[in-house]
Amino acid sequence: MQSSSLSSLTSGAILSPFTQLRRLLSGIEPGHAKPIELTIGEPREAMPDFIAAKLDEAASLYGKYPPIRGSDELRGAISQWLSRRYVIPGGVDPAREVLALNGSREGLFFACLPAVGRKAVTGRPAILMCNPYYSAYVAGALGVGAEAVYLNATAETGFLPDLDTLARDKDLLARTCALFINSPANPQGTVASRGYILKALTLARAHNFMLFLDECYSEIYTGAAPVGGLEVASGTPERFANLVVFNSLSKRSNLPGLRSGFCAGDAAFLEAFAEIRNMCAPTVPGPVQHASAAAWGDEAHVEAARAQYREKFAIADAVLGGRYGYKRPDGGFCLWLDMSQFGGGSDATVTLWKRMGVKVIPGAFLAQNDGHGTNPGANYVRVALVQDAAAIREALERTVSVLR
Repeated sequence: MQSSSLSSLTSGAILSPFTQLRRLLSGIEPGHAKPIELTIGEPREAMPDFIAAKLDEAASLYGKYPPIRGSDELRGAISQWLSRRYVIPGGVDPAREVLALNGSREGLFFACLPAVGRKAVTGRPAILMCNPYYSAYVAGALGVGAEAVYLNATAETGFLPDLDTLARDKDLLARTCALFINSPANPQGTVASRGYILKALTLARAHNFMLFLDECYSEIYTGAAPVGGLEVASGTPERFANLVVFNSLSKRSNLPGLRSGFCAGDAAFLEAFAEIRNMCAPTVPGPVQHASAAAWGDEAHVEAARAQYREKFAIADAVLGGRYGYKRPDGGFCLWLDMSQFGGGSDATVTLWKRMGVKVIPGAFLAQNDGHGTNPGANYVRVALVQDAAAIREALERTVSVLR
């Protein structure tokens, strides 16, 4: 089933995964005196210790309307971080190629407005997205009256959409206004290769749609640092044309409550996007912008968090072994575990909660049925490694004890 209109959201045909989970487990008591919550991707590592002081330092800015595009200080810090993190010849222009966001989620949603507005199509515009997807993608698509088209990201496709199959669908591409790809992928943890990103970007340019790369998990990895979209695009003659990347401090800096992110890339698109945001989008408070600039300028707290994730993935390696199709992901902090032998993700979720008090989320709740009625997440559960190492070990040991 493909979502057809905004009524899919208002009628409840498409629900937040967490609403679905609450309904699934309603009335079921946890089967352990100490429940362990592993559903929400909310980092629990230590946030930078200087953030509170930076907020206080700029407290007077609460008395002023904050700049919608982001302060010079913040955009400069983001530009400098991008140049340190990636190989980008010529760098990123903080004045034209960076915009501050009130968390990446609102940016991912609002970006659908200029994406649809910039391209004239025959018939209904389409916005394509990886499936499983992040809820802001589908909400953005339906909010602008576009068709949300789900591109399955399965084991057979390397847990990323099959771009070769997409390239053959000329009718769909003719009305495509944007393609959302998440790398590192949530929930599978797959990192798009340089070649994959270049193929997606080449497709976007050939058919004049926007490639939106959601890179919010880019700084959580235990091996090689994931390649970034701007890094790939900077090596092409068109540089950032048809590309916008999104990132935030939520995952990188353990600051989900700060609601601070950015997008960067195609300067012409960002100019139009900034004007739309100036009319209707939330701004980032001045003190938050000041504190965010300091966070983007510091790597010590990021590496400390990565060390904690390395420990937790080592625990997953040891406890899970080859069970449930487990393989350490290339990025992010989630496990994508195959529960097909236990009745699928929803049944396994109920079993774990009812018998062991371990709360995970069914993969089906993070995806939609494709055009053939298949939900690519149906056999899976997502496990977010956001608790401390001891809680992660206990949760995984409980899981293995009951699902074996």
